[in-house]
Formats: sequence, C-alpha cells, structure tokens
Amino acid sequence: MQNDTTLILLAAGSSTRFGLPVKKQWLYQGEDPLWLRVARSFADAAPFPRILVVGQREELECMRLFAPEYDYVAGGESRQASLSNALREVRTPWVLVNDIARCCLDEALLRRILDCKGEADCIAPALPAVDTVYYRDAPVNREEIRLIQTPQLSRTDILRTAIRNGENTDESSAIHRIGGSVLLVEGSANAHKLTTPADLRRLECLKPPGSRTFTGYGLDTHAFEEGKAMVLGGVPIDSPLGFKAHSDGDVALHALIDALLGAAGMGDIGEHFPDNDPRWKGADSGELLEAVAKRIRGCGFEIRNVDLSILAETPRLSPYKTAMRTRIAGILGLPTPRVNVKATTSEKMGFVGRKEGVTVHAVATLGYFNWKEAS
Repeated sequence: MQNDTTLILLAAGSSTRFGLPVKKQWLYQGEDPLWLRVARSFADAAPFPRILVVGQREELECMRLFAPEYDYVAGGESRQASLSNALREVRTPWVLVNDIARCCLDEALLRRILDCKGEADCIAPALPAVDTVYYRDAPVNREEIRLIQTPQLSRTDILRTAIRNGENTDESSAIHRIGGSVLLVEGSANAHKLTTPADLRRLECLKPPGSRTFTGYGLDTHAFEEGKAMVLGGVPIDSPLGFKAHSDGDVALHALIDALLGAAGMGDIGEHFPDNDPRWKGADSGELLEAVAKRIRGCGFEIRNVDLSILAETPRLSPYKTAMRTRIAGILGLPTPRVNVKATTSEKMGFVGRKEGVTVHAVATLGYFNWKEAS
C-alpha cells in the first residue's frame, strides 16, 4: 500500500522546445489528453491516496472537468516553481514526482522504486551511458555516467528544503546538493522522455488521436455608439457609428471567440477577458481571437472551419465580406475557403431593425490535432 506517498504529475510546461503547436501534455490519446492517460496509468498501477496534477493556471478548470477525482495545482514559471507549489499541498511523508513527458509508465520500474522506500532520501531510476561521452574536448569514462529519469521518490520534508533555494533541476540532484542520500535503481528504456516530435515515433505506448469533431456556437450583440470607429470582422468599416463595448466592440470576432471556446469546452469570452478588467479596455479583438486560437491549439485541437452570420440593418456590409474572410483566416491560420462570412438584415424588425446595433451568430468546428501526421 502507498498510503504514505502522494503522487505529483508535472504538466505545466509550455513545450517551447517541442516544435508543434500543441503542448505535449495535451496530445490526445484517443479521446483523452496525454496528462490524463499518464495519471490513470499511475492510478491503476499503485493505490496512491492522492494524485496532484500540476497544470498551467488557465487550464486547470478544463483539466478538472476531465477528472475531478484528482487535485490540481497551478504551475509556476519553472519546473522548480511548479514542484514547489505542489509540495505545499502534500501531507504525506513521501512524494513520488513524475514529468508528464515521461509518458510511458513501466510498472516494473515503478515497483523497483517503491520497493526501495526508506533506503535513501531519494530513489531515482537511472540508465548507463551506452555511447562515447565527451566533456568539453575530452572523452570521459562512460562507466561512471548515469542518465537520470523520473519518476523519483523522495522524503517530502527533505525535498521541500532541497528545492527551496536550489537550481531548476530534478529531485535527486537537489537532494544530493544539500547532502541528502540518493539511491539509484535500474531505469527503463520505456521511460524515455518526450522532448521532440521525433520522440513520438519512438514511444510505443502512444495512441493516435480520436476522429471526433466538436462544434461550438457563439452569439453576441452590441449597441451602436456615436463617434467611435467601427471594426467588424477584424476590418475597419466606413461608418459614423462604432460599438459600445469595453474593448473595440468587434461583435463578429466576439461571437467567433465564443464559438471556438464552446467547441473546445473552455467557457466563454467573459471568463477569459472580463469586461471589468482594465487590461482589456479598448483591446483589439483580433488580438483576443489570436490568443484564443493559440490556447485552443496548445490544448490539443485544430480549427477546421468557421461560419459567421452578421445581422445588420446598417451599415451595408457586402463590400467588406471578402476582407473579413481574409482577415479572420489570417488570424486563425486557416485557408480562406474554410472561413465563411454572411451578412443579412432583420427586415427592419427588433433591435437590429431599428438600427440600434448589430447581432452576430458564429459556428466553429474543431478536431483533435493529428500529431501522428505531424511527427
């Protein structure tokens, strides 16, 4: 039993070295993101009383929807900061830490680590170096070289002390630095770290993403405001009226943002860019749309197509539709044919018909990013 050991899974990285638009932790395995698959593999292998998943702050609510049975902690600017945040929540004397990038759990390796509990302050898996190793301009004895992996098992109180003012490194190095004892056990080739797209072909445990399509719907309405420049669909419109709003009021892009967020299950525009936050005062909605598209792609999706219907009695929008399609396609990184913009009136009925403002309906479809093709 592992009632004295908390599992920490580090999944807050930005994957800047990965070279794909999706973050490693959000590579879909069938219908599950990679971080969830790793969490479940550990949960199935050993009865940890508590599993802490460390993610990027803006992704925690989405993570929680996938698996409310785990606990979630906001990561920091570095691995060390993320681990430090998680350790504040740990109440057990031992803690097992694994990077989500070590995504293929070897249960025999896990058993070797847990069986050595109590024999040192940190138990870490290690592999011997099999290639010739140079340090600067001279070869070194590779028999003395060990390649350290995760997961690593540590005494919680000692690990807290070790990383408090240490460098951004693994647990074994931090504990060794303060004089703690480290025991190396036999590592596993299956615990290879996912670092570059080439590693996707090497890691046999990875499964292709599912083929499901997700549809989101967005609706937004803004009243006119005299003396304000009008921007609609990301395009300046020749009009004496703009839109009453906290940002630039681009009602078309706001509806589209909601459609994209809806398809991804990420809430709505007000949650991401609240209208009582001074950061978004007069904000360029094109930049907001770009930020949302980046977040959606980072979380494992690809945008497939979008469709907008603009209801406006004034101004006349026919001359601007092509420019809107081009602008939106550029922001989303889509071919222009996958962006559609329609404009119509409300036949002089209601709010729009009285020329008091504009309403926009938007639909967006997403799919899982096919990392199998990208790798």
